[in-house]
Amino acid sequence: MKVILAKTAGFCMGVRRAMEMVMAESNKKEGPLFTFGPLIHNKQVLDLLEAKGIKATDDTTGLSAGRILIRAHGIPPRQREMLQNSGLKVIDATCPKVTRVQAIIRHQSNKDRSTIIVGDKDHAEVIGLMGYSKNPAHLIEKKSDVANLPQLERPFVVAQTTQDAEDFKEIVAALQVRFPDIQVFDTICDATHERQAEVRTFKSQVEGVVVVGGYHSANTQRLAKISEEEHLPTFHVETEKELPREALSRMKIIGLTAGASTPHWLIKNVMQEIEAIQAERETPFVHGVRLVFRFLMLSNLAAAVGAFSFAGAVMHLAGGRTGLVFPLMATLYIYAMHVFNRFLDKGAASYNDPDRAAFQREHKPLLILMGSLAMGTALILSIIAGFGTFMALVGLSLLGVVYSIPLIPEGAGNRYRFVKIKDIPGSRSLSEALAWVAVMVFLPLFSHSSDSLIIVFVTAIVVFSFSYARAILFSLFQLQGDLMVGTETLPITLGEKRTISLFKKILLGTALLLVFSSISGLVSPIFFMMLIPLLTLLLCLYTYEKQWLSPGIVLEGLVEGNFLLAGIVVLM
Repeated sequence: MKVILAKTAGFCMGVRRAMEMVMAESNKKEGPLFTFGPLIHNKQVLDLLEAKGIKATDDTTGLSAGRILIRAHGIPPRQREMLQNSGLKVIDATCPKVTRVQAIIRHQSNKDRSTIIVGDKDHAEVIGLMGYSKNPAHLIEKKSDVANLPQLERPFVVAQTTQDAEDFKEIVAALQVRFPDIQVFDTICDATHERQAEVRTFKSQVEGVVVVGGYHSANTQRLAKISEEEHLPTFHVETEKELPREALSRMKIIGLTAGASTPHWLIKNVMQEIEAIQAERETPFVHGVRLVFRFLMLSNLAAAVGAFSFAGAVMHLAGGRTGLVFPLMATLYIYAMHVFNRFLDKGAASYNDPDRAAFQREHKPLLILMGSLAMGTALILSIIAGFGTFMALVGLSLLGVVYSIPLIPEGAGNRYRFVKIKDIPGSRSLSEALAWVAVMVFLPLFSHSSDSLIIVFVTAIVVFSFSYARAILFSLFQLQGDLMVGTETLPITLGEKRTISLFKKILLGTALLLVFSSISGLVSPIFFMMLIPLLTLLLCLYTYEKQWLSPGIVLEGLVEGNFLLAGIVVLM
């Protein structure tokens, strides 16, 4: 069984923007926070918001303090005026695409043109749009409604942003026959066009389609309808528990898409459940390989292997030192910190990677034992290396633990934005990179002095760049889950586009440093070889950016593979 995941599946720009705004407001802790009506049409997300104390309300009576957020669908002007007079701080999360339609209706109707809206009469967006028309707007849901319209003077037509593009074309054609002078505004958003077009392309590729999203979500229902119109067996589910396992097990290729209000963790849950169905049909050998790879990734052992290879390369670059003590010490420390910090930061894992969260719950005693043994062994090796090395590693270990524990008493923490060091925006990626530099470059200096400070400096920059790039990539993969739990990572602080731009600039700067320092003779020509894993690391970013692979253990495995590759190309 093969699963083709639609590139457009999941949150659209408007929904994502609304989610970012409401989560950013919830993290400010500035009093009660409400949404005017349900933020989006997805029960699971609404349950999450409710659990975080964000309440949906349609009635502001009795509310005079706090903040209220206008949802992505928008609201009529009269309701907006009511909110502004309520005494609440109003935050407008209306989708910019919807705002454009509102502006068109206001502008055209002020010219005494007749308003026609193509959409679903009970949909929140349509209710909001109708309020922007100077004269009563005329609503059309299907082509046959055109005949019921009265004779209109100088009409114009717009569409609900999530309408079916093909249906809109048919309705417009009928309107143009009835009203030859009608002005047409195709206001269906690009994301909707792309989503629907991608479902139509499934026809020649798959045997069945799974659509993930709320049963009350209009755009999700429309995706399912389009799939059915293409005569494909279609299964609309809200969660993985509703998948028809028996029907899917008889198919070889399945298309998977999701509505604009479906969070990525639900898509991942469904994807993993389909893969579990697939696993039932695999040969014992292939199934065994899959299980081993999954265990290596979810237990962080794959990261440890990559760190060991990279540490060995770094020791060689820093002065031609060989031996296993320092690479092993660095690897064990990094592995232990990964294990402990994942347990201390388990909130985001439930949304970033449900499979990993379930693995951690299932194997918690084993993972804690492995992390403790790794840390203990690293300390023993540091004693062998020397007292200075031991004390330095103890200090780094304490810093690693302090990073994730509250520094302000729990009762007082509600009054402060930063309770832990990791609450500082962007601190997670930076602290991980600095820890890698400390254990791989500076820790060995306590036992072996370096002949060249230039070599130490260049090596430190290379290690920082690689490890910082790795941390940035994983922060990008985990963006939505971190947003849900209020972890202010670099992509949340800077935004995804600026974070990707920073990633590219870091790698470009490192590449220039490697070329210049190698050609000028400041460092060994071996440094030049680090350009190979640098380029493959950049390729991992493009794989994410172009959506060639969705974030998961396969893409994570490719990222960790760059560190294994670094060790191989240098040590060869």
